[in-house]
Amino acid sequence: MEHLAALTAELLETDRTAGARRAAPAALRAVASVTSVAAAGRTPLRSASTAERSALMELLQVAAWILFDAERHGISQRLSRRALALARTLPEEARSVELLVLSVLCLQEEHLGRPAASLRISSSVLAGRDLPARVAAIFHVREARALARIGHGRRALRSLATARELLADGPCERDPSWTWWFDRSELDGHHGLALADLGDPDGAASLLHEAAAAGGAPAYRSLFSTELASVLARAGAWRETEARLSGLVESVPDIGSVRALNALARTTLSIERGARVPRALRDTGGHLAASLRKETGLAHPAFRAFRRP
Repeated sequence: MEHLAALTAELLETDRTAGARRAAPAALRAVASVTSVAAAGRTPLRSASTAERSALMELLQVAAWILFDAERHGISQRLSRRALALARTLPEEARSVELLVLSVLCLQEEHLGRPAASLRISSSVLAGRDLPARVAAIFHVREARALARIGHGRRALRSLATARELLADGPCERDPSWTWWFDRSELDGHHGLALADLGDPDGAASLLHEAAAAGGAPAYRSLFSTELASVLARAGAWRETEARLSGLVESVPDIGSVRALNALARTTLSIERGARVPRALRDTGGHLAASLRKETGLAHPAFRAFRRP
């Protein structure tokens, strides 16, 4: 159990400070090191202690999150399903991480363009459960993101308003420890992304700017900064887009979220193909594209594991 806890703590720290593309190879190694135990989860693990099963579940959940942010969705979802299966063998009081796994699956379905599946998960969690306030807020945000993707603007905005009210109440004793990352900046970022899906680029840009400006944030939140550039480009705000992308060119090697790198790649492609894009912005987009190619090439050690079939 101590070995599993140490592996999990190391993965969490690497992901928080350096991001998923640096943490993903270690996550794959950690899962491989406990594969024989995880594969035995159907029967032998039921005879293991609650603490041992809980430690393995948390390792699988953390690895699943990292691999999601590294855009390794197949293995990420398989690990999430293993974590859920383990969680459901635990006593009720030890199962709160089950909700964290479901929140990641919810986000992942929306990210993969399956908002209806995401909405089914969030609705099932919110229906009939006495959730701690911060957990409820997380699932209202997940619900809002899915609703925004399918064009249900009023319902999405109501869900976001509910989440904001719940977060404003501050932490309470019932909030699980894993909810530490859900703060105002996280909410602002997802609120901004929902507004972008609803066709409100000004509102989206304002909230994403607030989320991107927050200091001391986990590495994955670079996504909010890169998505802000995408929103500005889609809105034709060329000067603002150039300013944002110019600031990101030199920071590409430090971006740890593969989701964020992919958002940048999509933005550079839209600039390259766009009509009436100013020459200066095209040049900046070209420099950024070159930096991205250098980072994501086969020679880059962080990506060798990602490109396995």
